[in-house]
Amino acid sequence: MATIDDIVSRQKEGAQFVVTAQMLRLEPEEFDTLVQVWLEDGPPGFELAGVPHRCCRDGEFFIDRITVRKIAVQK
Repeated sequence: MATIDDIVSRQKEGAQFVVTAQMLRLEPEEFDTLVQVWLEDGPPGFELAGVPHRCCRDGEFFIDRITVRKIAVQK
């Protein structure tokens, strides 16, 4: 199973790419919760580069895909 660190580490600095719930083998509800944490605490090695995509499940909307840009990690 891929982790977010695996996905981010394969990208070049400044690259724009997509992260989906399916890539991380998460349900949209779980992915939405994870993205909310990233929005509050700052994502690990990337910044949001667009409006998150949402899907509807049982009348509720959940983030299931985000477009991000890799940033330089401060050491």
